[in-house]
Amino acid sequence: MKHLKIILTGILPIIITIMGVIAIVAGELDDAPGAILIGVLIIVGGAILNIRLIKNLFNHEFDTN
Repeated sequence: MKHLKIILTGILPIIITIMGVIAIVAGELDDAPGAILIGVLIIVGGAILNIRLIKNLFNHEFDTN
C-alpha cells in the first residue's frame, strides 16, 4: 500500500497538469478565454495537490507510532 501511495503521489499531479494543458490548448484553438482560465486553474490545483500530498507523505513517513 505504501508503494502505491508513492506512485500515485508522483503520477496524479502529472495527469492533472496534462489535463490543464489540454484545456488551455483547446481554449486557444476555439478562442475561448474561459477554457484557458479553467486550464490554468486546473494546473494550479494540481500543483497545490502535489504539495499537500508530498507534505502528508513525509509527515507519515517519519511518524514513530
